Amino acid sequence: MKITEFVKKELSGWKKYETISVAAVLTFIIINALILKDSLTAVCSAICGILYTVIAGKGKISCYFFGLLGSVCYIKLSYLNALWGNMLLYLCYYIPMQITGIFKWKNHLREDSGEIVKIRLSNKERIILILTAIPCCIITILILGHFNDKSPIADGITTFLSILGMYLTVRRAIEQWTVWIIVNALSLIMWINLITQGTKAYSTVIMWAVYLILAIYFYKDWDNQILRR
Repeated sequence: MKITEFVKKELSGWKKYETISVAAVLTFIIINALILKDSLTAVCSAICGILYTVIAGKGKISCYFFGLLGSVCYIKLSYLNALWGNMLLYLCYYIPMQITGIFKWKNHLREDSGEIVKIRLSNKERIILILTAIPCCIITILILGHFNDKSPIADGITTFLSILGMYLTVRRAIEQWTVWIIVNALSLIMWINLITQGTKAYSTVIMWAVYLILAIYFYKDWDNQILRR
């Protein structure tokens, strides 16, 4: 496929209000960062993270470019704020899985739009995931608490559920958005708490708030697409 054809497909399928909303949010993040003198790393992480989430929600493979860049920035943020679970998650899992996602999604693209084909898990698969998630979250919380993580409960739950969410993302399953809703809500609370303790990462708080809204939006969007098939 020619580069121009690839870019054209990646930019197709956007509704006007989606484009305007994304542009408005990114502009707000930049203005907010300038006023509050936010960390450049936090701004870059927020912008790349939001673009990754939106483009992934649109089912476009180019999302992984922004995902990889945003992951590098978030690793640095997590390191500076002693969020060891999030740091190791992005370094050892997110980056390798995003690279894997590029090749997995490439094999399931629709010819006409360049979007991935979305799927829904079976009831048996959902039960297995739930029964696996509960004990794994508890174990992760205990491990992070042992290493003096600043937010062991929120960091522990978001760490393991993010592993699960990324796995479901690569599988193209709608259930990923349910997981991301939980992860994004807890991460938002965690970073707000860090802000109250003096951490300068306002863009990160905005990023998680936008993630939460996007997860709800794309769950409904994917659900409608799957029902129409």
